[in-house]
Formats: sequence, C-alpha cells, structure tokens
Amino acid sequence: MDHRLKKNSQFSYIYKKGKRVSTNAFTLFVVKSRFENYKIGFSINKKLGKANIRNKLKRRLKAISKNIKIPPFCNYVVMVKEYAVSLSFAELQNEMEKLFNKYEKNS
Repeated sequence: MDHRLKKNSQFSYIYKKGKRVSTNAFTLFVVKSRFENYKIGFSINKKLGKANIRNKLKRRLKAISKNIKIPPFCNYVVMVKEYAVSLSFAELQNEMEKLFNKYEKNS
C-alpha cells in the first residue's frame, strides 16, 4: 500500500485545515480521514540545501515512516526544519517518534 500524499491540493488542504504539532526538527500537520490507511507527505524547503540533500532527507523519512507506528485514520504532512539536516538516521528516527507521540498525547 502506498501511503504517500502526492498532489499539491492535498498538501494545501492539510496546511489549511490541519492541527499542528512541532518538535525541533519537524512540524506535523494532521487532518482526520475516514479511511483506515494513513497518508503521509514530506515538505522540504529549498532553503535547506541542494536537491541531493533534500532527496536524501526525503528517502530517510520515507524509510523511517515505514518503521515507526503511525496512527491510522489521518493524513499527515511533515514539514522539515533546518535542524533536521544535520541529524543522523537514528536521530531522525527518534525525532519522528517524538513527533507522533506528541501528537497522540495532544489529540
């Protein structure tokens, strides 16, 4: 099952209507969904680095999102902050887990 958000309209909707939760490395936008499968998209600003750096981050985040527990019935956009660029894979994974745990506590 492909869990990715792809269309710009999907991202825009989630930015407008979503709840927001932040950590040092990420900001998470969440919108409830009626479907059990979650969808997730990653937003990485061009200010954070050249394409190879942004693509590396995106690849790592996709791999991490398959390994951690993500609550169903929601659509997510993870916006990457500048702090995340310097983190290792394990540190990124810890930050993502912290982000979703924070969201579960707040919801």
